[in-house]
Amino acid sequence: MPDPTTAPTIDLDALAPSDLDRLRQGVIQVDGRGVIHRYNRAESAFSGRPAERVVGRNFFTDVAPCTHLPHFYGRFREGVRRGGLDHTFTFVYGFDPRPMQMRITLRQAAAPDRYWIIAEPVQTLEHGHSREAVLAAVSRRVRAEPVDPSLCEREPIHIPGAIQPHAVLVAADLDTLTVVACSGNVRDALDRDPLGLDLGSLLGAGLADRIRETLRGEDVDPGRTVRQRSVLPAADGLRLPAEVVAHRNGDRILVELELAPAHPEDFPSASQLDTERAIGRLRGAGTLEDAATVAARETRALTGFDCILVYRFDPDWNGAAIAEDKDPTWTRSLLGLHFPASDIPAQARALYTRSKSRFVIDRDYVPVPLVATPETANAPIDLTFAQSRSLSPIHLEYQRNLGVNGSMSISILVEGRLWGLMIGHHRRPHYVAPETRAAATVLADAFAMRVYELESRRLWQEQQAHLALESDLVRGLARSDDFVSALTENAHTLLDLFAVGGAATVSHDAVRALGRTPPPDAILAIAAWLRATLPTERSSYATAEFTGAHPPSAPYADCASGLLAVFVDPERRHLLLWFRPEVPSTVTWGGDPRKPVLAGSGPVAVLPRRSFERWVEERRGVSEPFAAWQVGIAEALAQAVEGVVLRQQRKIAELTGLLADKERLLIQKDLLTREIDHRVKNSLQIVSAFLQMQRRQVADPASQAAFAETAARVMSVARVHDSLYQAESVEEVDLGQTIETLCADLAGMAGEGHEVDLDVEPGLMVPYRKAVALSLIATELITNAFKYAFAEAGGRVAVRVAGEAEGRVRLSVCDDGKGLPTDWPDAPARGTGLGMKLIRAMLDQINARLEVENGPGACFTVTA
Repeated sequence: MPDPTTAPTIDLDALAPSDLDRLRQGVIQVDGRGVIHRYNRAESAFSGRPAERVVGRNFFTDVAPCTHLPHFYGRFREGVRRGGLDHTFTFVYGFDPRPMQMRITLRQAAAPDRYWIIAEPVQTLEHGHSREAVLAAVSRRVRAEPVDPSLCEREPIHIPGAIQPHAVLVAADLDTLTVVACSGNVRDALDRDPLGLDLGSLLGAGLADRIRETLRGEDVDPGRTVRQRSVLPAADGLRLPAEVVAHRNGDRILVELELAPAHPEDFPSASQLDTERAIGRLRGAGTLEDAATVAARETRALTGFDCILVYRFDPDWNGAAIAEDKDPTWTRSLLGLHFPASDIPAQARALYTRSKSRFVIDRDYVPVPLVATPETANAPIDLTFAQSRSLSPIHLEYQRNLGVNGSMSISILVEGRLWGLMIGHHRRPHYVAPETRAAATVLADAFAMRVYELESRRLWQEQQAHLALESDLVRGLARSDDFVSALTENAHTLLDLFAVGGAATVSHDAVRALGRTPPPDAILAIAAWLRATLPTERSSYATAEFTGAHPPSAPYADCASGLLAVFVDPERRHLLLWFRPEVPSTVTWGGDPRKPVLAGSGPVAVLPRRSFERWVEERRGVSEPFAAWQVGIAEALAQAVEGVVLRQQRKIAELTGLLADKERLLIQKDLLTREIDHRVKNSLQIVSAFLQMQRRQVADPASQAAFAETAARVMSVARVHDSLYQAESVEEVDLGQTIETLCADLAGMAGEGHEVDLDVEPGLMVPYRKAVALSLIATELITNAFKYAFAEAGGRVAVRVAGEAEGRVRLSVCDDGKGLPTDWPDAPARGTGLGMKLIRAMLDQINARLEVENGPGACFTVTA
């Protein structure tokens, strides 16, 4: 009989089944697909499975799915493919109650398509102190008492000091790239101990340089990764591809190495086309519910999990499974169940926000501790962004209670905030290839963007409708001096906002109510409570559980379980209120939410919940919540009331007094101005009369002409002041009336035989300054016509005044006399020349132009 301690070296093909059963090593014979043909007694003792239960089943996918990894099954398939299977490596089985490290030998059998798997125990392992403590606390528990959930939140899950065994981790100094720590299973991927070595000597100079250039900058984002598929020499000499992922955290560069599938058919991976098609179907979803359903279905198709959940957080961090896609044979459904916030504590949510994905191949894995150099042994390695980070034993126990082995969690981040999780559950260990993990993460990101699009569109449409209503209310406020009437009596009222059952205003202790509300005295009591409760720096208050906050309002829960209130003015005399009715509802929890965390014992302060049976809670006294944007619109409306009506009322009262004072001053000014114009006219008429008297007392014809011209000029100004005195406005003059009176004066002063034909536009009002200038110009032109056009005989002058476009005026003075000399512009003046100088000065003063037509007669036209 062969020595039973030397099974890896003996000829297993020559042994009878009874001889195989006497070996202390576990011996399994499989075919190239992994189907079991022989299973000896030692292996049954290790695994707890009798041979008759496993023969004919697939070892890698059915009997021991924890081996369906590139580290085990990948080696097997590579040897089968080469036709020379002969590999030895270590592997840890998570046997219960004690895990065991085994030396695994894969060997070709003599029979065609037959292979040996030999498992030799190396050592029995502990689950780890934390896991042992959890198990001990569970076994010693005598009662389940709720405890402070913050105890769980203080667990340092980002520095567990260990990783999952499917990967190898190496930590290097940022500046020198010298390895300062590594995982204890480093020989699974590398052929040497890396501590103290340079990354370049382990990974190759090219990859090390790429890591250095990408991750050593000062502005590198935490968690930024360098990813590359590489082939590294393993300790057993087999060269298998490895997925190398490096990231930086503080002053450390962490490199994770994981054996990757050498051939796609060994471990199906999602292709780029699969991902694109899944995202395309997700884009076609028209509602949030449809999008969640599509995301769950497509993620499960990519990853192969038994169940995929879309899990959404509410504002209080309770969670709910809003979509589910699962294997029909798995009877447990979590769809529609709610879970208390303590199930995913605060520090776990913070980690999900920073590190987006987490995959667990086997819940019963034995954590691989990190080993550090003596210089860094006391500095824990932050594994926040490490994909293979070991999970909290409390969480793993939670999975065990839920009946889940392999799992996945991918963060759904909407605008940087943790909106929810894409969760995968598998009843057995479940390996997902790196490419598929990346595809699932991309699909979760695509779902997050679709959530943002759908929610933004819904919110935008809802907000636009409310903003339109608010604008209509503000327009009503602008047309009214009573804000209560404007908000309660028009086509749109406060009741139309926010999908409420009732609304009310409080103004100086007067209540105006719309819809279903508490009675006026109760509303006044609510207003008094708000004044006393709400801090002075806050103007608004919103709650969906008002009767709980204000017990006196409990009798009105049917109409006032929800309240949105906003004070209008700083003095808090005016208040707007909206009431929402109670919405009786049932919430189906996955277990009693009143016992979210259980007391442990020994070194374990808390234990995960064990029951996930449906627990129905009936909620009373709760309304639909008011959204933050609704509170914002209410505050804006209150500001409009204060700014448009109340402040306007105060301003109107203030301005009314000022206007009354101004009215009195204006009346006094108008009277004073008219009195001045009257006195100026009288004074000018006296001056003109004196000039006429002086003219009659001189004999010199030239002096007489000078006195006459001066008297006419003074008289023209007097006529303007006379018109101002008689006009309604003290700023404008009726030009036609002024010219008409002026012409009568000039004709009388010119003597017998001189006449003026008038054609003036009635009511032609012009500014005082322009009226004076045109009157002086008309005086000069008419006087010149009488003096020079007709010699000694009398003559007729035609004067026309008419309005032009853009407020301009046309004045023409024409005679039928002998006309002007042909060289009149250059000829010397026949008098003093003062008249033409005055005309040009007046033209410049009012920005006017003069046109002259000569023969027969002369015609002067001024446009001003």
